[in-house]
Order: sequence, then C-alpha cells, then structure tokens
Amino acid sequence: MSDYILVLDEGTTSTRAMLFASDGVMVASEQAELTQHYPQNGWVEHDPAEIWDKTRQCALDIIPRAGGAAMIAAIGITNQRETVVAWDKESGEPLTRAIVWQDRRTAPLCAELRDAGHEDEVQRKTGLVLDPYFSGTKMRWMLDNVPEVKAAADAGTLAFGTVESWLVFKLTGGKSHITDASNASRTLLMGLADDGFDEGLCELFGVPMAALPQVVDMAGELAKTDVRMFGGAIPICGLAGDQQSATIGQACLAPGETKATYGTGAFVLTNQGETIPHSTNRLLGTVLTQIEGKRTYAIEGSVFVAGSLVQWLRDSLGILEVARQTEELAGSIPESGGVTIVPALSGLGAPHWRADARGVITGLSFSTGKAELARAALEAMAHQTYDLAQAFAADGAAWGTLRIDGGMALNSWMAQDLADMLGMTVERPSFVETTALGAAMLAAAGAGLYPDLQTAATAMRGKLVTFEPEMDDAVREERLARWRKALEAV
Repeated sequence: MSDYILVLDEGTTSTRAMLFASDGVMVASEQAELTQHYPQNGWVEHDPAEIWDKTRQCALDIIPRAGGAAMIAAIGITNQRETVVAWDKESGEPLTRAIVWQDRRTAPLCAELRDAGHEDEVQRKTGLVLDPYFSGTKMRWMLDNVPEVKAAADAGTLAFGTVESWLVFKLTGGKSHITDASNASRTLLMGLADDGFDEGLCELFGVPMAALPQVVDMAGELAKTDVRMFGGAIPICGLAGDQQSATIGQACLAPGETKATYGTGAFVLTNQGETIPHSTNRLLGTVLTQIEGKRTYAIEGSVFVAGSLVQWLRDSLGILEVARQTEELAGSIPESGGVTIVPALSGLGAPHWRADARGVITGLSFSTGKAELARAALEAMAHQTYDLAQAFAADGAAWGTLRIDGGMALNSWMAQDLADMLGMTVERPSFVETTALGAAMLAAAGAGLYPDLQTAATAMRGKLVTFEPEMDDAVREERLARWRKALEAV
C-alpha cells in the first residue's frame, strides 16, 4: 500500500481526478468539462450520468499513474454543494437532470415559506436563509414536477443526494447511500445541532426522510469502492463540500481564521470553533468539520458570481479570448473610467439575498473599452468581498488576514486589489487548488497517514505569497461610493 491519495473534485464546470503524495504535492491530474444546461431563464442543470461517467473516466485515466489501485491509500471527494441528484436505488440510474446550486426556479416556493413566517425558525435551526440556492426546495420541486421522481418516492426506491452522495453510491456499486455533515448542513433539512436530518424540517419542505442519505463524518473509512470499479477496493476516507474543503486546505482550523475562494462564485468562511453560529447580518451558519462525531462550525458568506462574470465577458460578450487577459487589461489603465459592475447575473447572495436581482453596469461612456470592463469586473470581486467583511465584523467575526484561493486567486492584480479595498493582508498559497488539497488532507487523516487533521494540514500546506494594502483612503472611499450607488440601482 502506497501513500498516494486520489481526490475526486467535482465542480460546477468540470470534474477532475487528482493524485497527491502524502506531503500534499500534486503529482498528476485529469480533467473533463461538464455540460451546462439552461432550459429556461434562471434554470441551471447538469446530467448526473455525465458527472458519473466523466468522474469515473478521469479516475481510470489517473490510477495507472500511481501504479494501480493497490498503490492508493484512500480517496477523498469534494463537490459543488447544494446541487441535487435524484436516482432510483434499485436501478442506480438518475431520474432527471440534477438541479444545480445556481438554479433559481424555486424562488416562488421560498417566498411562500417566508410569507408563511417560517424563515426565522429555519435559520435558527439550520443557519441558512430561505433561498433557492439550497437543496431542500430543489428536492420539493422535483417531487412536484417530475413524475418519475414522484413515482420512485411512492415505490420507496427514490434516493436524493448532493453530488458526493451520488458519486459514493456509484463508486460502491450501490452499497452506500451516505452524505457527509458539511454537505448535509447545506440542504435546509438538518439542524446545526442535529446528528442527522430533522423530521420537522423534512415535513416543512415535503421531502421524505426515507429518500435521504445517512449523515456521516468527513474523515475516516466511510465506504469502499466496488472491487470491480478500479481493479481493487479503495477506501473512501474523506468527504467535504467544496467550500469546507477549501477552508481545510487553507488550514483555517482555529477560530477566527478566514479563507475566500474565488471560483465560479466567491465564498468566504470564518472558523467559529465549536460554537454554533447565529448571524444577525444575513450570513450563514454551516458545519466546517465533523470527525469522530465532533463538529466545528463556520460563518459563511456566499457570492453567486465571481469567475462566472469573467466567463460571461469572454463567452457571451466576446471581449476576452482567455480569462487570464483580465489581469493585463486591468493593469493597463489607472482606473475603470467610472465603470462599475454589479454582477447579479443569478441574483445577489450574501449579505443582500435578492433572488430577483439582475446585473447592472453603470458609468458607461464612449471611452469605455475592453480594459475598463475587465477592470470593473475584477473590482467587483473586491466590492462584494468588502460587503461581506462588513457583515462578518457586525456579527463579531472580523477578519484579521484573508487567505485566498481558487482559479481567480492566480490573478495578482485582483489579489492586490482585495488587499487595498479591505485594508488588510491577503495571503495566497503557492498551490491555489486548496479545495482538492483539503479533500486530500481529510482522506490522509481518515486513512491514518497522519494522526489528525491538524497534523495533516500542517504537513501538506505549501508556501505563501502575501499582498499588503497600498491604496489611499480617498480612492477606496470613491470606489465604494460608486459601488453603493450601483447597488441601489439593483
């Protein structure tokens, strides 16, 4: 048995298999793009069969580079959270397309529940707000609108799960229907103090508990792959939603430590230790870790549009050839020419929570060109993060230093702009794919390669680059004034 760790990182736009050594060094990676389906305005779907097929193929392609299944000590899985898959337990086949976390179709149901006075109690129990972002209303929509899902529920063969649950079911040949505590805490169906799904919450959302997976730890021997899958049974020893995994990968394991991941969206988590968070500023409470039944928690702020704004500029407007051009374009001009972008392309997340919001670009003139739009897009990352910083501070969870990661974090202009607008040190690890690294840390600890998660994180985290604030206060205030005015238009 070797000490290689296989990480399956199933994201929103792609799925990857990554091979790590026990010291945290990535030695190989395979990636496949996922098809995005947009059947109606505000709807976003994935094909669960495609997710499984491409994840399995990436794993099959990479396992020989470790020398075979026997050379892999453990598998760690991390995934896009809140996305819901419905399948038949007997056939093992999906019953409909997955509803992706970005999907807004359940906004009317959320409004109905809010109007009925349920939000305060739901937030008290779950740490979440009533928003289409979360999984519970997606499950209810499937039951109400997809006859195959309703028929499977009536027959007792329906299985609901977030993406890691779907992958584990397929990897184990249908033997394990489980979810880890971090993903379960994003469903609206589990209280933060509960060890499993809550009967009252399931009744409120109309989701049958029999269709839900068992809630398990995030590290340990949680399941084993079917021996026929990869030519040998490999233990699955780490499970985590992507943002919790990135927080672990950034070694934010002490209360107060904070990370921000800039990928498709932007997600900030501050470790709250064993204290269950209760935000009064529209932030979220979530499970950060659960190991041997012991939980730690985090306060989270979720921004729906980050890297997807740059993708929109590239793919829909055609003003970029590749995303990395934004760094050069932003640095080519002294300021954005008064252009401000509010990237509410799929509503506004924390701390505003406006599902009905739509994006706005203000300050356009004949002098506006590619550079101004690219710079305004990157500036929007700092503006949204600043709003979150204010809300965290108001909740008593002020940031001292911000640790950043994700694909956009490689943009040094954006990293410096974050430091300038926040007025604090920003740290970036040399290896920014900390979501995958966190899953590797969990799997390494779960397989016994390290005695605990803290030891694994210390040993596997790489070197850091730091960015210090340099912006004049007057410039910062002028930017923020333009941002607030643009927000009012939204």
